[in-house]
Amino acid sequence: MVTIALRFGEHFAPECGTIKAHEELIKQNGYVWYGKMGNRISAKIREQLLSAECQRILLIRSGKAERYWAHIVDIQEVQPPLTEIPEYYRGFPDKFKCWFKITEFEKADKDILNKWYVASSRNYLGEVSKHSMSPYFIITNEK
Repeated sequence: MVTIALRFGEHFAPECGTIKAHEELIKQNGYVWYGKMGNRISAKIREQLLSAECQRILLIRSGKAERYWAHIVDIQEVQPPLTEIPEYYRGFPDKFKCWFKITEFEKADKDILNKWYVASSRNYLGEVSKHSMSPYFIITNEK
């Protein structure tokens, strides 16, 4: 299986945190859009993610041990309606270059970074993510 891992921080998240803020909208709408700052993901990767048997991405909290699988149903570059994104995004939605429509968050195993590999190097995600500034990684669980 191939998917992507994204880092996230709590720099401008509300007090409840990034994941909780997104989960509140999932409770209301059945989904929420998660914004990715920086580079867009390629059309090829978007197609792979949306055609996968298990459509999910891995979210890694920078500097912390929190990791979450985010179950996705769509990916787009166009900003979604403001009512479908967390309130704290609404002041600067143009900074987000890619949006993931998420229906559920699931805590990932604590040792997930030692189970998945970065596809380009075949090195463990945990090792590569320590030394890379990359905003996202294409990852696989197949060596």
